Amino acid sequence: MRAGNISAYEALGPFDGPQWPHLAPRSTFFTVAAVMCMVVILAFFVNGMVIVVTLKYKKLRSPLNYILVNLAVANLMVTIFGSSVSFSNNIVGYFFMGKAVCEFEGFMVSLTGIVGLWSLAILAFERYMVICKPMGDFRFQQKHAVLGCSFTWVWSFIWTSPPLFGWCSYVPEGLKTSCGPNWYTGGTNNNSYIMVLFLTCFIMPLSTIIFSYSNLLMALRAVAAQQKDSETTQRAEKEVSRMVIAMVLAFLICWLPYATFAVVVAVNKDVVIEPTVASLPSYFSKTATVYNPIIYVFMNKQFRNCLMTLLCCGRSPFGDDETSTSSARTDVTSVSEAGGNKVTPA
Repeated sequence: MRAGNISAYEALGPFDGPQWPHLAPRSTFFTVAAVMCMVVILAFFVNGMVIVVTLKYKKLRSPLNYILVNLAVANLMVTIFGSSVSFSNNIVGYFFMGKAVCEFEGFMVSLTGIVGLWSLAILAFERYMVICKPMGDFRFQQKHAVLGCSFTWVWSFIWTSPPLFGWCSYVPEGLKTSCGPNWYTGGTNNNSYIMVLFLTCFIMPLSTIIFSYSNLLMALRAVAAQQKDSETTQRAEKEVSRMVIAMVLAFLICWLPYATFAVVVAVNKDVVIEPTVASLPSYFSKTATVYNPIIYVFMNKQFRNCLMTLLCCGRSPFGDDETSTSSARTDVTSVSEAGGNKVTPA
């Protein structure tokens, strides 16, 4: 095993006892535990509120918002099966739950994490279809939303189940307090799987996001160019541009470490990665359960208004202006239920 101190690891396996101090100082494990504790609390709150608010307000249960709920459910499952397990293991300093739980955790975190990842791609593609209208007078309906959500789970299962049957494996990674695909020990079996996973669950969704939002921005800028005197349109263009940049950056922060590490190890089989560094990709992906809902949901004016109304016991702190603004079709994060499929100001 190249990631870390080989002799120490051989002397004490990842399921046998605390991995400090030979993998990292005890303080490192406690620091990671503190970060994971914060992630667990925040992820449960923000994703839980997405589901509660959607159930509370019927106007949020439109087909275009199905994928946001799908994202919230996937994030909650990552938190339950990943972040909380990682928190517990870092407290004691090793994966004390055993090999079977390690494989289950690795599979579930990979499954639900990739569901969340592809949810972002499907969300981008849905917006492209509705706003840019490449298929003419296309109407996004419930069946399309269900199909998109179903795709994320089926596709993810297809590419995360092989390690359970011998193509690669789920093993303790980095500090040995969380488990994931074996991307760091090399070998044809592991490398071939990692490269396929890199293509199907990183390159493909990232390409979908870039394609969709690039076309959306071009469509919006075409409208802005025709309406140069419209302050509303110009402001909307700047707002959407900032939002798209935030969405793409969030995606890269979440998954670029995994992709980079996997490709580097697959290409350079002699690379040495320290345990703490080897743990970073897993923890980066788990933090996405907090910031993705904030970017994709709570910066959605319609969701935000309903959330604040719920927290304020039925009284909207924004007033009627915020509610009316939320239906603006130029806001990439909120297409109203009645808003037609056009890129024009409401």
